[in-house]
Amino acid sequence: MEHSIYTDGQYLEANPSWHVEDSPWKAKQIQKIIERNKLQFSSVAEIGCGAGEILRQLQLLYPTCAYHGYEISEQAFKLCLPRQQAGLNYYLKDMLVENVSYDVALAIDVVEHIPDCFGFVSRLKQKAGYKIFHFPLDISVMTVLMPRYLLERRKKYGHIHFFTKESALGLLKDSGYEIIDHFYTPASMQGNTIEAKLAKYPQKLFYAINRDFCVRLIGGFSLMVLAR
Repeated sequence: MEHSIYTDGQYLEANPSWHVEDSPWKAKQIQKIIERNKLQFSSVAEIGCGAGEILRQLQLLYPTCAYHGYEISEQAFKLCLPRQQAGLNYYLKDMLVENVSYDVALAIDVVEHIPDCFGFVSRLKQKAGYKIFHFPLDISVMTVLMPRYLLERRKKYGHIHFFTKESALGLLKDSGYEIIDHFYTPASMQGNTIEAKLAKYPQKLFYAINRDFCVRLIGGFSLMVLAR
């Protein structure tokens, strides 16, 4: 998973919170897909766990499980350490090269950063029974018409792959996964920027009429996927 901007301080400089403010909401989306599918588990690992707050939030929801966060960035790992406690551990390691196995593996907003995304998801498949992915769906009619959006996602957030629902699910299927469940998450509706606030109303209207059409046309959504 090595990529220089996450280890040389560039990503921390552009994103000093490492998106910790989004973690409670992301944990709720993970809880939703867990509950929808009645998953039974006792161990959860997150690859590319960032500041580690998603796992801390999940521990509040499912306190009897063991949680393991893996991160390759020393800067992010330092943000994890104050959250470490009984049943919640963090490692400055690449989970893919460790001899480990868990009930559930999380890859939340990670795949779009990985140069070899096919190799990444293929190797992750062996590390857990269930895998939960969250893919930002950066490609829509609006973002194609306004390319500065995609350039910003690349420059500030390090996205080097841009997905639609179909390409995200295709990546997993081509890598040997069985798709169990998936749903859209309204990522941009959580934002406080002027653009996010202006987009919220047409998004809600079109989404109520036709979800797939809204996501393809206006964008601003991500995809939560449960696979094995």
